Amino acid sequence: MPETKQIDTEENAKKSSMATLLKSGNLSAPQKRWLRKGLDQPGGKLPLFDDNGREIPTRTIRACIDAGWAEPWFSNPIKPDWLICKLTPAAFDALSARRKSKKS
Repeated sequence: MPETKQIDTEENAKKSSMATLLKSGNLSAPQKRWLRKGLDQPGGKLPLFDDNGREIPTRTIRACIDAGWAEPWFSNPIKPDWLICKLTPAAFDALSARRKSKKS
């Protein structure tokens, strides 16, 4: 198989496995809450703080990054320890599909 087709196949398999993980409910409740906030934001930007003004725990953010559901967006020069993230395309698609299926 040509190398480019093999890479595309591997990427598609990875994306579908991530979508399956999201759909199967392997997310913790805090992770789901945090990731869903990105659906309504331009570019899928994820918040730094929850609805009560508390900082999102670093553990939650790191777990989502490690699982491939979120990715660092850019560095904050004023607060370099803050992780400014956005949804990955796979997470965005999976969360949007989940939201649509619940409405029907």
